[in-house]
This record gives sequence, structure tokens and C-alpha cells, in this order.
Amino acid sequence: MTRLLILLFCLAAMCPGLHAQESDLPSFGEGNAVSLQQEYYLGRAWLMSFRRQAPMTDDPLMQDYIETLVYRLVETSQLQERRLIILLVDNPTINAFAVPGGIVGVHTGLIQKSESEAQLASVLTHELAHLSQRHFSRGVENRKKSSAAMMAGLLTGLVAIAAGSPDAGMGAIMGGQAAAMDSQLSYSRAHEQEADRVGMQNLAASGMDPGGAAAMFTVMQRESRAYGSRPPEFLMTHPLTEKRIADARNRAGQYPKKIYQDNTEFQLMRARVELSFIDDPKKAVEHFRDKRAKAGRFAVAAQYGWVLALTRNGEFDEARKLLKPMRSYAPYNLAYSLAEANIDIESEDYARAIKRLEYGLELSPGSHPITMYLGEAYFRAGYYGKADKLLSAHAKVKRNDAQLWYMLAEVQGKEGNILGLRQSRAEYFALNGAMKMALEQLNLALPLAQDNVTAERLHNRIAYFQAVGRALQQF
Repeated sequence: MTRLLILLFCLAAMCPGLHAQESDLPSFGEGNAVSLQQEYYLGRAWLMSFRRQAPMTDDPLMQDYIETLVYRLVETSQLQERRLIILLVDNPTINAFAVPGGIVGVHTGLIQKSESEAQLASVLTHELAHLSQRHFSRGVENRKKSSAAMMAGLLTGLVAIAAGSPDAGMGAIMGGQAAAMDSQLSYSRAHEQEADRVGMQNLAASGMDPGGAAAMFTVMQRESRAYGSRPPEFLMTHPLTEKRIADARNRAGQYPKKIYQDNTEFQLMRARVELSFIDDPKKAVEHFRDKRAKAGRFAVAAQYGWVLALTRNGEFDEARKLLKPMRSYAPYNLAYSLAEANIDIESEDYARAIKRLEYGLELSPGSHPITMYLGEAYFRAGYYGKADKLLSAHAKVKRNDAQLWYMLAEVQGKEGNILGLRQSRAEYFALNGAMKMALEQLNLALPLAQDNVTAERLHNRIAYFQAVGRALQQF
């Protein structure tokens, strides 16, 4: 991975027009040793490796929620490069990360452990601040004697940490930077302090409770005690000290006092994550039934989780009964609407599910979760042509969604659309950095092209995948 990142970094440095771009970049004090475009290439190379190693959640509703939240925070941030790719990692640990080039990752465990949306957002604004303040580039500038291998080692380590191997990840990071340890540690602390400060400014500017940062630190501190000698992964790269917590409280105290209402959608997503960590459907039903009986501030989310657990356990009538008052109270709530559609799908009432979801798509054209649920309903009902048309159109908008391409390939295989199947598989493999496999699919697709336009499109894609594959030294 280190060798591949070095190569892409060098390729980006040699791209025409980049030097002209660098001269237009603003200075953040120490200068910019790496351009935004170079960071973009480096981040995309890292992403290909990461997707092969880390399990991603296939929950379109949760993905949509996180993307909406991140972009809400981006609107009030200082971030210049906004071509973001947001990853939702299926991992129970507390962690989030931001990689140069606009890659933002969130572990589902962070959602579960956060007690309010402001707490979750405080971690995200901190990570966005690392990007907006160009800490990667400034770190390179600060270490004049740094090598490309050291930079790549940092990103390689982040892959391992985010993928659930903190020991290996920290080993890669520390090993690649041992020569400049003393000076780098002090500089890293400065970066963390700046990210805390800028992140809280962004949190408040977005209309969220700036006290969420200190509250989240308290949650992390509590979790770190439970972990014993193995703290949450986020704390391995973001050390938590009493001074840091005190600074967060003091900064939050400088903002006007007001009452903040927590977002119900966050609590519903938290329930979805909680359910995903319980493998046994019967135990899941018992868990949320007990949680709902305790009532309290999380009662609504507990009942929602109970509905989802009942659906998964095949108790559809009980699920409908519990969901009915929730739907009556909030008839346009997307999470509740999709929960009802999911009951229809799982109970094989496909006609009802399709009617409900098609209407939902009329109200919210292009909605990612509604589209994916409708595609699933079409697929299970055997309407492969409709599913192909729907998902193919959606893939033109969500080109970086690997799960979407995987689902589309499945649909096209059932439909007998072999040309489409080959192309969708190629896109899926390419997003996961498997360029040889992507090219194999496109070469199999070429003889199936029935017109010159399609053939030319395939040739162009082949040329692009070949260029990326050579850069990655895959052939």
C-alpha cells in the first residue's frame, strides 16, 4: 500500500496544471507542501485499499442520514475541497476519520455510543477541521525532511486502524515516522488543538450545541475505562486529557446559553445501529421490548427499534401494531415510512410495498433510501426490468456507491441483461481497487456492444481503468 500511494502521489505531482493551481491556494501559516489536487489523488488511492479491508454497512437510510449531517456541517465549515466521499463503516468501536482528498469515515459504533446528535457532530466537525485546515499538507511542510514513504505510512496506518486493527495501524504510523517523533508529536498536539477549536466554531455555526464536544469527551472517557488497557480507537490517535476536556467546556461556555432540541432522526439511526449489533432476532426483540418498558427520553427510538426487530423476527402483525401510532403522529417521517414498507417487503406483500415506495419517490425524487428500498421490492417481486431501469438511473448520480453497483449487477443478472451486468460488475470492482477484475468484465462486455456509442464508452472506460491499474502497479 505504501508503494502504491507513493506512486500515485508522484503521478499527481507531475500532472499538468497542478503547479498553476498551487499558486492560487491560500496560505494557512506554514504553507502548502501538497496541493489540493494531490491530496485528492492520494485520498482516492487510499479509499480503494480501505474498501477492500473494511466492512461497510449496506443500510441506505443510515448512509443518507450521515451524508446529510456531514454536508450540513460542511456548509458552515472552512473546507474548500468539497468533493467528499462519506463512508459508513460497520464497526462497533468509537471512531471517525478524515483522510486528505475528502474521505470522511464514520464507524457505526460512534453513532451508538453518542447520546445526542451534537455529540456525534462534534466528532465530525473535528475531523472536517483537519481537512479544512490542511493539517496533512502543513505537516509535510513542517517536516522538510519527510519522505513520501512517511506520508504513505500515515495513511496506510489509518486504513488498518479504521478497518479494526489498531495495533497494526499504530505500528505503521509510528514506524513510518519514528525519525521525526519528538517534533511531530508537538506539532500533532497543535493540530488537535486547532481542530478542536475550529470544529467547535463550525458546530455552533451549524446551529448545534457547542457543549456536545465536552459531552462526547465525557462519553469517551467513560468508554475508555471500560476498555481498560485498550482504549477506543479514536483515542489512540486523538489522546484525551483533562486539559482537553476543560478547554472544550471553557470554549463552549463562551457561546450564548440556549436550549437545544435533539434530533429525533439521530435517535432512530442509533436504534438501527444497536439492532445491527444483535445477531439473534429473538434476543433483539427482547432487548428493545425491555428498553421500551423503561420509557425515558429514548422511548420513541426504543419502540422504533422494537418494530424493526419484530419485522426481522417475522412478527409482522405486532410490528404493524406498534408502528401505527408512530406513523399517525409523524406521517411524513421517512424512517417510519420505510419501516412500514419493509414490513410489506418481508411479509411478501410486494404490491403494497411498491405502491407505497413509488408514491414516496414521487414526493422525494432521487431519494437514495427510497430508491434502494424500491429496487429491493422490484427485485423480490420479479420486476427485474423495472429494477434495472430505476437503479441504472440512480447509479449515474451515485457513482461512488459500491453497494448500489453490486445490487444493480444482481438485478441485471436476473433480467438477462448481460451487457449491463458486465459493466456494473466492472464499476463495483473498480471502486474496490480491483482493476484487473474490472477490466476482465469490460473486455467481456465489448463483444456485446450493439452500437458504436456503447463500444466507444466501453473503450474509454477500459483506458481509464488501465491507467489507474498502472498507477496502482497492479499490472
